[in-house]
Amino acid sequence: MLKLVSRPWSPAVAQKLEAAGHPPLLARLYAARGIREPGEIRQHLAELEPHERLRNADAAAARLADAIERGEKLLVVADYDADGATACAVAMLGLRRLGAWVDYLVPNRFDYGYGLSPEIVRLAAERGPDLIVTVDNGIAAHAGVEEAKRLGIEVIVTDHHLPGDTLPEALIVNPNQPGCAFPSKHLAGVGVMFYLLVALRAELRRRGRFAAGQEPNLAELLDLVALGTVADVVKLDANNRLLVDQGLARLRRGLARPGLTALFQAAGRRPERASVYDLGFVLGPRLNAAGRLTDMSLGIECLLADDPGQAERLARELDQLNRERREIEGQMQEQALTLLDGIDVTEGASLCLYDPAWHQGVIGLLASRLKERHHRPTIVFADGGDGLIKGSGRSIPGLHLRDALDLVDRRHPGLIVKFGGHAAAAGLSLRARDFSRFADGFETVARELIAPADLERLIETDGPLSAEECTLTNALAIQRGVWGQGFPQPSFHGSFIVQAQRLIADKHLKLKVFDGALGAEAMLFNHAQPLPERIEAVYRLDVNEYNGSRTLQLTLEQWSHGAQRV
Repeated sequence: MLKLVSRPWSPAVAQKLEAAGHPPLLARLYAARGIREPGEIRQHLAELEPHERLRNADAAAARLADAIERGEKLLVVADYDADGATACAVAMLGLRRLGAWVDYLVPNRFDYGYGLSPEIVRLAAERGPDLIVTVDNGIAAHAGVEEAKRLGIEVIVTDHHLPGDTLPEALIVNPNQPGCAFPSKHLAGVGVMFYLLVALRAELRRRGRFAAGQEPNLAELLDLVALGTVADVVKLDANNRLLVDQGLARLRRGLARPGLTALFQAAGRRPERASVYDLGFVLGPRLNAAGRLTDMSLGIECLLADDPGQAERLARELDQLNRERREIEGQMQEQALTLLDGIDVTEGASLCLYDPAWHQGVIGLLASRLKERHHRPTIVFADGGDGLIKGSGRSIPGLHLRDALDLVDRRHPGLIVKFGGHAAAAGLSLRARDFSRFADGFETVARELIAPADLERLIETDGPLSAEECTLTNALAIQRGVWGQGFPQPSFHGSFIVQAQRLIADKHLKLKVFDGALGAEAMLFNHAQPLPERIEAVYRLDVNEYNGSRTLQLTLEQWSHGAQRV
């Protein structure tokens, strides 16, 4: 049975938003997501938070401007996920346009692991840089920064992850560092780098570096900023929503980088109808596949490509890697379900699984799938070599995962070799022989920190829709909106009679449903078994595109024989 709760909203606020020009349904949806004033729905780049409030952005910009004037060599050191790849591409493209001599290095996750480690610094030193600029990493790179100093290389850290008790001795640009007054604490790594470029352009402008009409338009990078922001699943606060909205607008106007256009083509999608879904579930996974299975340099080169032919070739390679990733992930899911067979997951407050044959690059995805399936904080481990296992965890509301790992670490000193992350996701390393001891320690902490009610899955929706609201116009408006972490995709619930159903591609159900006032086409993906005549369902308003025409379609997300309204 579905346990449903409707998001509360203020009719007075919805009326105010509607009076400002927002369609009635969108006004209600915005009100239910905490919007109180029309000005909170930002629509123009001038409404971005000013870069001057981002601590050290101006100081880092001045140092970069000096490097440009002196002809110093810069090296960008990136993370190997989609945020790191887009941040690297933004840094490369922006710095070059501003006159810098710059190259990049992205660690192979299987050989070097994450971040600016001493090993990566020594590898970077072979390129002879005067200055290293990290993107989407570095806030915990104490040893790496010290090694860079020893080798005579300066470091600017740009990152967005939460800092530890101490900071590396470097110039740091991070909205989450102590003393930073920047109001948007949820910038992705690519957003931080974009802001640094804005500050650098302002510094170069002050120095008189631009002739009339030659100042670079950094807004041309916003398609990459939007992709990295959505793919990293950071909270979509007002500032992030504006960045994403502006990036989507460029995609829809045909102004995307050749690499992004090629990724759309490889996926059979159309950039002129780009949505947040495309960024998070179409382009993001294809880009991430490079870092998960081989080397993220392939993804970065696709983003940097100026030649459409080269971009198309690289996008096809990324698409093939993503197919391989899906196959590996499917096999790992089957194996995980076998491991859980006969275990009552509801008796515990957490899940920890380990299989030495699992792929290290895919364990985070498996943890996410199992967390969604069982509604338990989940950590999945794979072999990390040299007697170590590497884990990737995903959590539920009610448990801050990094804080939970910190508590395990304090109670069992030396058990965790290293760890890091944030509330919803984290990574760690253990000695393989310590897996069971860690699983027990993590379960104890989870039981202490999670309230029993947090282990019950409540499905939050935007309530029922009337027949008048269930329209293609509203579906298109929702499709073009910016939804995601902290600003959830709209979903609705209702009672339906299933009037017709047939199987599509041996794994999806095509339905005709009726709610007593309105009949509609519907889809239930990845479900091959017939539905009963009467169902309760949670659904999205969606758009079906076929032979050039667009029609309304409901996409069922959850269904059952009944529902409990909480």
